[in-house]
Amino acid sequence: MNSHTRGIARNAAVVGGATLISRILGFARDLIIAYALGAGPIADAFFVAFRLPNLMRRLFGEGSLTMAFVPVYSRIREEQGPAAAFAMARSVHVWLAIILGVVTALALVFARPLTIAIAPGFASDPAQLALTTDLVRICFPYTVFICGVALCMGILNAEGHFLTPALSPCVLNIVLIAAALSAVWLDLSVPHVLAWGVLAAGVLQWVLQQPSMLSRGFRWTGTWSFNDPGVKRTGRLMLPTVFGAAVYQINILIGTLLASLLPAGSISYLYYADRLVQFPLGVFGVAVSTAALPSLSRLAARSDMEGFREALNASLRLTLFIALPAAAGLVALSEPVVQLLFQRGAFEAEAVRATALALVAYGLGLPAFALVRPLVSAFYALEDTRMPVIAATLSVAVYVACGVAMMQGMGHVGLALATTVSSWFNTFFLMWALRRRLGQWADWHRACVAFTLLGVAIGLGAWATTGMGVWAVAFIPVWAVAYALGALAFRVPEATMMADALRRRIAR
Repeated sequence: MNSHTRGIARNAAVVGGATLISRILGFARDLIIAYALGAGPIADAFFVAFRLPNLMRRLFGEGSLTMAFVPVYSRIREEQGPAAAFAMARSVHVWLAIILGVVTALALVFARPLTIAIAPGFASDPAQLALTTDLVRICFPYTVFICGVALCMGILNAEGHFLTPALSPCVLNIVLIAAALSAVWLDLSVPHVLAWGVLAAGVLQWVLQQPSMLSRGFRWTGTWSFNDPGVKRTGRLMLPTVFGAAVYQINILIGTLLASLLPAGSISYLYYADRLVQFPLGVFGVAVSTAALPSLSRLAARSDMEGFREALNASLRLTLFIALPAAAGLVALSEPVVQLLFQRGAFEAEAVRATALALVAYGLGLPAFALVRPLVSAFYALEDTRMPVIAATLSVAVYVACGVAMMQGMGHVGLALATTVSSWFNTFFLMWALRRRLGQWADWHRACVAFTLLGVAIGLGAWATTGMGVWAVAFIPVWAVAYALGALAFRVPEATMMADALRRRIAR
């Protein structure tokens, strides 16, 4: 493996480690929220309100702004130096504050029709609609701060710093845990206290980035321009990526709309199942794509297409190395995992079964969810936004068609399965489009066969332990070690590289 591959793996490990901490805190957060809210109408109201600023974060933050910003920033820094890149970043920040300020003001004024638009089923329950509208007004300003965090993340990642941005979500989880517990202990309105916690967390997440920005020489005071050429280039790349980079989140939003037409609790079942899928996806899928984008952008700026292909293949192999066994484990242990994490308080056995079924449907798509991210990063590093938009448009159409058809007989599970189908479509379409752009670039097929065989083997082993109930979860480290040993036996390069890194760390 060359230096680019090792660099991606090293940075992905940093992001993955920080994200692992965040996901563990996220599980604690969801466990406490499940205890405080359960899975009924009040929980549905909070999750709908919370999903709106999260969608804005995906659309105008890390899902779009970061993808468009990093390649342009990297090219300017490569060609003109850090001062010009910093000026461009400040200019982007001014435009971001103006646009998001206007969007947030409109959302506050039109919160009620906005709520009806994303959850039309709530219109039949005036009390639930009123509660959700109040929560939307409290939560939505979070968008301004969290998109500012995404800009800071782009700057820091392009400068080679990954740890602080990756730790940022920990702040949200800690604040929401404190908010939920405070509301229960003080007998306050849990959804309202959680909504205010969301807003407070956004402010704190932005503040957390500032020391690292200063240490890299960046200051918010300095030259900037409304007409900065880098801003214009970022804007041209960003407009189509608003849709293209967030197809998974758009599917979730449409799923929320469709799920609101199903029995009460369906939105919550999908939310909790999605949160479980997001744990491994964040630890390796987001980590690899976050680490890969700056490297791919620098290689594209230098026109080093051979290095670009090798770095892209390394990113996909690293992604599949963990995605396939993680998917097998989630599918096999869906019910014990949900039962262990959530079955307490207002979250009863029926909710466990419903959430576990949704988790199985999502788990089948986990490798696709993860692969889409580095594939999309490759296109944005090449400053090509057309193909991801085409792929996203087609996959959303596939999701809507499958979702409407499958929810009739399968309910919320059909919506989760539709997300999986559309994500696999998106993955294969992007691979085909890259072949048209780069020629024969993929060399990870043999490794994929090994990962799949090993993943199926540990999945069957994990499934055989489900008769033990929640105690089956205790064997997860055993299956992880078995997978690693199997990968070493097959001489998988990713396993060898990680083993060598571990040996060096132990030696030090």
